Amino acid sequence: MFEQCLYFNTTALARLLERAWTQAFAPLGLTPAQAFMLRVVLEKPGLLQRELAAELSIARATATRTLDGLQRLGLIERRNTARDGREFAIHPGEQALAMREPIVAASAEVTKRLRRQLGVAQFEALVGGLHGVRQALGPTE
Repeated sequence: MFEQCLYFNTTALARLLERAWTQAFAPLGLTPAQAFMLRVVLEKPGLLQRELAAELSIARATATRTLDGLQRLGLIERRNTARDGREFAIHPGEQALAMREPIVAASAEVTKRLRRQLGVAQFEALVGGLHGVRQALGPTE
């Protein structure tokens, strides 16, 4: 019935992927949103909240809520910037630094499993195609 419906198929796929990454990150006490955000913070410490939101293609309000959760867990620090007292640079906490490898390993395991299930060529074509569609349709805000 919905074989040609972009909305239905991408939403159904998103639910399947959400479950896979939820299971992968659960042992670390993180949601997929928190884990992916933490990966960016670990890779690019000092990003402003708005830059972090742009990097993840999410709304600033969504970034703020996820950062609030990471801060409650003691995984990130918000530091005022010299440029503007209302802006915060995001830095990983000591606990987050220790989680870098387990987060990357959990994500890599899901990716490895999906590549095996789909086949490398289909996996890469799908990811590349979805990225292209996302870019063509424009920003999230």
